[in-house]
Amino acid sequence: MMTLSLAIRNLLRNRRRSLATLLAMAIGATSILLFGGFSANINYMMHTHHVQAGGHLQIQHRDFYLYGSGNPTAYGISDYAKILTAIQHDQVLRDMVLVASPTMQFGGIAGNYVAGVSRTIIGNGFVAEDINRMRRWNDFNLRTTSRVFALEGAPADAAIVGTGVARVLQLCDALKITRCPKPEKETIPDGKATPDDIAQLSLQETPAVSGDDLARSRRIEVLVGNARGAPNVTSLEVIRAEEQGIKELDEVYVMMHLSQIQRLIYGKSSPKVTSIMLQLRHSDQIPVVLERLAPILAKFSSSQPLVVQDFRTLNPFYVQTIRMFDTIFGFVFVLIGAIVLFTVSNTMNTAVVERTVEIGTLRAIGLRRAGIRRLFVTEGALIGFCGTVLGVVLALVLSAVVNQTGLSWLPPGNVDPLPLTITVWGESRMILGTSLGLICIAILSAWWPAYRAARLDVVDALRHA
Repeated sequence: MMTLSLAIRNLLRNRRRSLATLLAMAIGATSILLFGGFSANINYMMHTHHVQAGGHLQIQHRDFYLYGSGNPTAYGISDYAKILTAIQHDQVLRDMVLVASPTMQFGGIAGNYVAGVSRTIIGNGFVAEDINRMRRWNDFNLRTTSRVFALEGAPADAAIVGTGVARVLQLCDALKITRCPKPEKETIPDGKATPDDIAQLSLQETPAVSGDDLARSRRIEVLVGNARGAPNVTSLEVIRAEEQGIKELDEVYVMMHLSQIQRLIYGKSSPKVTSIMLQLRHSDQIPVVLERLAPILAKFSSSQPLVVQDFRTLNPFYVQTIRMFDTIFGFVFVLIGAIVLFTVSNTMNTAVVERTVEIGTLRAIGLRRAGIRRLFVTEGALIGFCGTVLGVVLALVLSAVVNQTGLSWLPPGNVDPLPLTITVWGESRMILGTSLGLICIAILSAWWPAYRAARLDVVDALRHA
């Protein structure tokens, strides 16, 4: 207790230097926590987005994840309705699973007959009501709002396309899409007109339609291969175009009702799906659900090998992004920790030089070297503790101010701006880890000056009087 009292008095003897060191510690702790809070919010947003879009878990054919993009129908799940029933009637799973919904991935060609254009597509068939329920999942209480899935309540032949698909198929006017460039008509160099024979061929290939018909038409024809490999075509009414965030996906993606794509692919045969999406109440329930699903899926795996994929496995970009931000957070901590190390060390070295006579006096009256070391280390620990506490308070205040300002930003791969949120409150693990780390750095910074002070010769120290 005496050592602590002396350490406090020594720090107050030079208030300016102690305050400057304290503020350096506080600013360092605040910077680390604010960046950590920003990283945590990105983690929560991406986590929520992937869970809303595809659930926590997906039941698939064992080889669908690796090879299903080439031929999705070859890896369909039969008896999927019985699997859903078994999950819904399980005493444990029915309390943990919020939504269990089948989905069908497909590939094909979409064309706009009126405009005379077509392109290859990939898409999914969904149960629209289930998707809207999944989009309401918000376990982290984020300030984001998800779009209502437009297919709910829409006719059976309704479809949603990416804005890139709408642009290529010339549906922009019909869907009232702004910022949608139109293709320019080709012209012959030197202002020459198109030769008559080429113009005649063009007229034969392109349907003769008026501009009003082109502007009003929202129907597209979708061609896919059915379960037997034969082509099958259906006509769809495009009710909305939505940006997907990634240009390559935006230009090929189509969504429709699950029942519609099943009729197109399987006809009157028993329909299949490519995945069963499971959304849980809380993400930490994944291990328990995986264990509970194992015996259920074993009953249906005799003729089709089934596996359960975690949403992190299905979205490797999410895992890579979180690892990148963790690495940056570690780099920021090391960088600020080095600054704190030299700042506290410089302060303590200066204190040792100024108090050389005092050190000699203390040694002369019987204080041991361990006592000298303990005194200076205690001063360093006090600076570290007070600076870190002040930094935590500043980080909490600044994060609350930023969260209330209504600022927004557009992250890569997103379509709509997101609210700028810094999540510091509630991140006890990050706060405690940062605080202990900086306090340890401050103690380490004070140890070497304390060691030098304890090694001073008593006579030489008293000569400085």
